[in-house]
Amino acid sequence: MDVLVIGGGLAGLSAAAALAGAGHRVRVLESRPYPGGRATSYESGGETIDNCQHVLLRCCVNLLDFYKRLGVEAEISFSREFYFIEPGGRRSVMRRSLGSFLSLKFLNLREKFAIARALRAIPAEYARRGDLDGITMQQWLQEKGQPRRAVERFWRQVLVSAINEELDRMAARHGLQVFRLGLLAGPEAYEMGVPNVPLGQLYSSQSWQRLGGVQICLRSVAQAFHISGDKVQSVTTSGGKARADAYVLAVPFERVAALVPELNLDFSGFEHSPITGIHLWFDRPVTDLPHATFLDRTIQWMFNKSEGRYVQLVISASRSLVEMPRAEVIALAQRELAEFLPAAREARIEKAQVVKEVRATFSAKPGLEAKRPATRTAIQNLFLAGDWTRSGWPATMEGAVRSGYLAAEAIAGQKFLLPDVI
Repeated sequence: MDVLVIGGGLAGLSAAAALAGAGHRVRVLESRPYPGGRATSYESGGETIDNCQHVLLRCCVNLLDFYKRLGVEAEISFSREFYFIEPGGRRSVMRRSLGSFLSLKFLNLREKFAIARALRAIPAEYARRGDLDGITMQQWLQEKGQPRRAVERFWRQVLVSAINEELDRMAARHGLQVFRLGLLAGPEAYEMGVPNVPLGQLYSSQSWQRLGGVQICLRSVAQAFHISGDKVQSVTTSGGKARADAYVLAVPFERVAALVPELNLDFSGFEHSPITGIHLWFDRPVTDLPHATFLDRTIQWMFNKSEGRYVQLVISASRSLVEMPRAEVIALAQRELAEFLPAAREARIEKAQVVKEVRATFSAKPGLEAKRPATRTAIQNLFLAGDWTRSGWPATMEGAVRSGYLAAEAIAGQKFLLPDVI
């Protein structure tokens, strides 16, 4: 079967990889000059830069399966330690053990007991409560009597980065899912993976040659779908007409109506949530840690990209930075970094880049789950993929890959999706 995939982000690429593995011929049309969508890298000022530092956990089983299909799983390094740093530089290290949790310096004993009580409630409530998509994570935490500092320093610190949304705008279902699968499932599920190479290298032409059966067409823009009856007949692209037996539409949700108005999908409840990445190159090393999360400030995460001299800072749900001028964002980053890393106080910035992904993800707000469309459409040979579809996960790399596998399953009639870690 010939399959045409519109969109070369993770959703489209994972659908292509699964279908090719099942013996189908696949073409992927990507409008940009590189694949990967919002999880990729590009060249700027002589540097290869990830648009934002993307990480995964061991519980992201379908994303890991996709990497295995491309033969790049060895390019992901996993950590069992999470470093929390307070303003002033005091560090805490969290591992998957009760002793590690109790030793955390940034929480007092009352806060730790409160968090433990809430964590114990998650497995049963996630499985049984029917209202979790109708309330916010903030409401759930209030219901569980969580102290303010516990919310800010533990729950918010983990969840805003994982879901890319603030607690008072996040459906409780997604917040509980992160802890259920990432912390309370298998003993290795919580381990954090960071790519050793720029994101774009994970989808290199060599990887696709190894897999076979997939043609990636870059700078190829889909302009219109031509539908007769209940089937797509062809797609007009910047290179002419394209035809296939089946079609996967794997573009951002805001592009769907213009391409296929016949679907009549309702996106009225969908909003975007931004992510800001700040890349700083210093004249000397400023950290010896591979990564760390910063407490009580705007910056949420730091990743050591090269011997402590090049670091990437990440701020999720970064609405306050969207309109802030570049120079002010860099000044904010330099000021806050000096509070956490003493070596940064004397270091000089040699280069800086600010990447604002204004449409990084959809906002995982209450009530949205029922509006997320399924893979199958009213058009017989047209299937949807994207982290905004009903993948069972929020807008993450795992959610995108799950959606791609679900589209491939609908086309090929065989199973690709791996079950969640329990």
